[in-house]
Amino acid sequence: MSLQHSVPSYFHVKVDRELCKKCKRCTNHCSYEALSFNGERIVSDDPKCVACQRCVAMCPAGAIRIEKNDSYLPPHGNYTRRIRNVIWSQSGDGGVLLSATGNDRPIRTIFDDLLLDACQVTNPSIDPLRETIETKVFFGRKPKQIVFSENAENPNEISLKTEFMPNFEIDSPIMVGHMSLGSISYNACMAIYQAVKELKILAGSGEGGLHKDFYEYGPNIITEIASGRFGVDINYLQNAAGIEIKIGQGAKPGHGGHLPGEKVNSLISETRMIPKGSDALSPYPHHDIYSIEDLAQLISALKEATRYKVPIGVKIAAVHNSAPIAVGIVRGGADFLTIDGFRGGTGAAPRIIRDHAGIPIELAIAAVDSRLREENLRDEVTLVAGGSIRYSADLIKAIALGADVGMCSMPVLIAMGCRVCQQCFRGLCSWGIATQQEYLVKRLDIDVARNRIINLFHSWNEELKEVLGAMGIDSVESLRSNRDRLRYIGPNPKIADILGVKHAGE
Repeated sequence: MSLQHSVPSYFHVKVDRELCKKCKRCTNHCSYEALSFNGERIVSDDPKCVACQRCVAMCPAGAIRIEKNDSYLPPHGNYTRRIRNVIWSQSGDGGVLLSATGNDRPIRTIFDDLLLDACQVTNPSIDPLRETIETKVFFGRKPKQIVFSENAENPNEISLKTEFMPNFEIDSPIMVGHMSLGSISYNACMAIYQAVKELKILAGSGEGGLHKDFYEYGPNIITEIASGRFGVDINYLQNAAGIEIKIGQGAKPGHGGHLPGEKVNSLISETRMIPKGSDALSPYPHHDIYSIEDLAQLISALKEATRYKVPIGVKIAAVHNSAPIAVGIVRGGADFLTIDGFRGGTGAAPRIIRDHAGIPIELAIAAVDSRLREENLRDEVTLVAGGSIRYSADLIKAIALGADVGMCSMPVLIAMGCRVCQQCFRGLCSWGIATQQEYLVKRLDIDVARNRIINLFHSWNEELKEVLGAMGIDSVESLRSNRDRLRYIGPNPKIADILGVKHAGE
């Protein structure tokens, strides 16, 4: 007898027999094999359906609907359907449950409890259509002070004495998060890199190396060095706008990575510099980093390897002691620091870690910003915040809480067509995004995906200008850490204290 429980499917595929033309496009497009043709009609295997909606989009007759199965399970306030599913799955196979995307537990989002200020009467607003509002950001380490030297013989001859660390300019305070070739498809990577080059913003390479086809987009890519050191060579280091040492990821803090061998095709093998078909394993820790001093040594080595031409940063997950860790990292020489909150996305992570480890980015970024200010370090480093920045409002609030740049991934995938079915780790993405299977990858049109990303972030930047104008602020740098322009309306005053934000009405 099977140990697997017989549980009603969560979704039900409803095919309207009168509208259905039996063209079988739905069966051809369903990569999860939930639909088939029995010779007479389309039939569904509901337990296989993940609600990716590909069949709905491809049906020329509009004959298909994906519905939630009302008879799935009886409701219960404590042992929810989600918890019962976990128990049944684990009692059936004894394994660790995997999931993808970000934390989907119904936990209150702090961004939604924050309201923005606006000008009235005494402090005039700015019309972004008629006046300049600056959204550019300089990315990299800044000097503590600027010192000039004067020529005693010629008082009018003044030169700059301060030595500047590498910095570069981006047109908007936005970065596409790290998604490696392997976790997403070649077409998805290419669309992202082409879009950020057009927009003059940034994208992360992920920890899987950088394929040679992407070298031309290097000036807009932050390459990543993780514990597996995949694809790291001199070309990887020198074809980048900056380099980030990945210590942690918001979706799975303290955890490593695993790309199954079946996903490691010739393209991935070449990029990651591992044998085709072999598992790509990233250890939980960096085995050469067990202290801030070890981390500082790697930062120094990378600066030397890149001839001090690009900024070197560090990425950590938002955990309970992020603030003191951040201080050590900045003192260790990092030019930028990325904090990734516990709602951050992932292609695959143990559900127990994704759903229960780490802290929200709103609290982490406010705590790190405040601590760096106490240590007189904040103005030296670029602070990047990620972990469920869903749309422009979240970006604006993250900057007001202390970030220089907002990092996001899921909005980019959704813009390309992702339906958030949370099955990325299976490699069967029917939209050609989180897959390496050629017949699926071809479904993602690079040009269409690129233009959708460009449109998305163009909209975000325009909305950022609208909000800055309403606040009477003419530069995004003046919004950074400007928490007085935020008000809290949530139920927990302690959260407002940690954020350094007053309650609405104060």
